[in-house]
Amino acid sequence: MTYLAELEVKSKQKNELVNISTEVQKAIHASGVKEGICVVFVPHTTASVTVNENSDPDVPRDINLALSAISPDRPEFRHDEGNSAAHTKTTLLGPSTTLIISGGKLHLGVWQAIWFAEFDGPRTRKVLVRVLGE
Repeated sequence: MTYLAELEVKSKQKNELVNISTEVQKAIHASGVKEGICVVFVPHTTASVTVNENSDPDVPRDINLALSAISPDRPEFRHDEGNSAAHTKTTLLGPSTTLIISGGKLHLGVWQAIWFAEFDGPRTRKVLVRVLGE
């Protein structure tokens, strides 16, 4: 069985992490899949997805701080749109993640969540969720 859902994520600012775990879980529920995998894919070049802690609200802030230190805006960048740092951050995190579904639910660790990472917002973005299984 295969199922595809398209989520809409609205960011409020540049360099923001948005928890999309609930929306991904709703897509899994709608699919009817009990055992399988879920691929979360972001079809944008200045946004990505990652799995990380959801317990401490400082973690998303710290991740953005570290990524901005690794890839700050630089006057040497030549890209006309002025968002080269966002492209680099997206490359570091990647466009997708694959997760396990067990018992009809995401099999995440106790502290884990799925984070949509916006590096060029605020924007309205699309996230694709492909569910495969039985």
